[in-house]
Amino acid sequence: MYLMSSIPPLIDLLPHDTPLALVDELIEVNDLSVHCQVTIGENNVFFDHETKTVPAWVGIEFMAQSIAGWSGYHAWKKGNKSPIGFLLGSRKYQAECSEFQQGDTLDIFAEQVLENNGMAVFSCYIEHKGQQLASSQLNVFVPTEEKLEELLTPKQ
Repeated sequence: MYLMSSIPPLIDLLPHDTPLALVDELIEVNDLSVHCQVTIGENNVFFDHETKTVPAWVGIEFMAQSIAGWSGYHAWKKGNKSPIGFLLGSRKYQAECSEFQQGDTLDIFAEQVLENNGMAVFSCYIEHKGQQLASSQLNVFVPTEEKLEELLTPKQ
């Protein structure tokens, strides 16, 4: 495992740019799992300035971007750029709250439970101060460069 200080910032491992990069920091990463953090604030594109919150359903995207950070880390280790991935779906997203509060630092955890030909399933959850706020299984797909080119090329 690399020292976290030698790994590029999370924003450099994501195939997203600001303001759509929603997760702030890569805390820990290994072969099958990742731990990221986000602090809820006005910089989040989903932030409601009236209620000072972010809807809990955005937790699915926090989980997906943590997985993207995991994928970007593994690409970086091989000297490659962060791949584009696709969130295919989620199963059993459960949130114990309806919104995340301004100033809360959320810990996002994801662990790969299955992978085959670029398709993978991750078990994910979000905690705040040790209390689980949300959980889900995410189905994701990271195509090869060739498959991505095929998907993006219009058929004649």
